[in-house]
Amino acid sequence: MTTATLLLFVLASAVTIITPGPTVLLAMSNGSRHGVRAASWGMAGAVLADLILIGAVASGLGVVLSASEIAFQIIKWAGAAYLAYLGWKMLRSDAALVMPSAAAEAARPAGLTLGLRSFAVALTNPKALLFMSAFLPQFINPAAPLFSQYAILACVMALMNVVVMLAYATLGAQMVRAFRGNGVRWLNRICGGLLIGLAGTLALYRRAAP
Repeated sequence: MTTATLLLFVLASAVTIITPGPTVLLAMSNGSRHGVRAASWGMAGAVLADLILIGAVASGLGVVLSASEIAFQIIKWAGAAYLAYLGWKMLRSDAALVMPSAAAEAARPAGLTLGLRSFAVALTNPKALLFMSAFLPQFINPAAPLFSQYAILACVMALMNVVVMLAYATLGAQMVRAFRGNGVRWLNRICGGLLIGLAGTLALYRRAAP
């Protein structure tokens, strides 16, 4: 893999990563409700799921799963249902209406819970698997060792994801301090509504005919 190929991969990936998706919205919501430190658990869960998806693509499992209609439908509907559930919880949540107090700190969900939540959202998104199965091989030189190339792409993508999610989590935390009250309520409603919208988009998603 040449430096030029790697730079092209970074530029192409940046476009998709910066665009708000489910894990990015969760990072913003976690940052606003629980703080950036707690939100980092969600970032770790999302990155772990991405690494698993890249590993599936590298091993050829991604092609097998993307070719299986039953597996695709199971993952798609599980992901859509979970996104809708999280969005509905955000719409009904008033947990971030004020600055975190000692009581709110005690009631904060465990970091592992936030990590598993983001992990499940990222792993049950078949669009991500199909995208990676079509996207990553374009930057792979089949004449060179495959493992090292996929490892490099995985590390670069993970780093970019962490940077973007950290930025959104920090933005969410700053919005708590800037707006509080109704402003934070509307942030929850916007993030929740977008997650439900993404759930609907995922439910209607159809694979392109081979």
